[in-house]
Amino acid sequence: MASTAPVQTGVTTWNLDPSHSSVEFAVKHMMISTVRGRFADVKATVVADESNLVSASVNAEIAVASIDTRAEQRDAHLRSADFFDAGQFPTITFRSTKIERRGDELRVFGDLTIRGVTRQIVLDVTDEGRGRDPWGGERAGFSGTAKINRRDFGLTWNQALETGGVLVGEEVRISIDAEFVRA
Repeated sequence: MASTAPVQTGVTTWNLDPSHSSVEFAVKHMMISTVRGRFADVKATVVADESNLVSASVNAEIAVASIDTRAEQRDAHLRSADFFDAGQFPTITFRSTKIERRGDELRVFGDLTIRGVTRQIVLDVTDEGRGRDPWGGERAGFSGTAKINRRDFGLTWNQALETGGVLVGEEVRISIDAEFVRA
């Protein structure tokens, strides 16, 4: 007799816990110091087969208006058409396309879209572990890093310095600490 019960595939959905996660960036200022910032409004999901993490899919969306560099004037400039153009391009998105395991690390390849420009990037990800929270939920933590060239995404504004060089560096270092809750 055939069973009509649903087949357990082991595929689960994990939702980002934004209060225990951060998406930060760092870029050179005047070629001599580093300015750091973060995005406060981030949503993300991971859909994964528990037995095969490399088959997982990751989707994230960041609200550009939530940028915070601890300087309101600079944040307003970053939201303007000179940089992110938050009015026309209110979100940054990431969609994974492939995941590879390298020992204890994961390489998450995906399409990053900023200002309507999509480029493939690679996130180097560390699985930080899992555990049960006091309310019975299951949580998983990951940290990741990537480097991008902001010019590749149409973020080309800059200003030449009298002493040589430019005001804003081209390389942007991305750092992610993410805690997910099993749906």
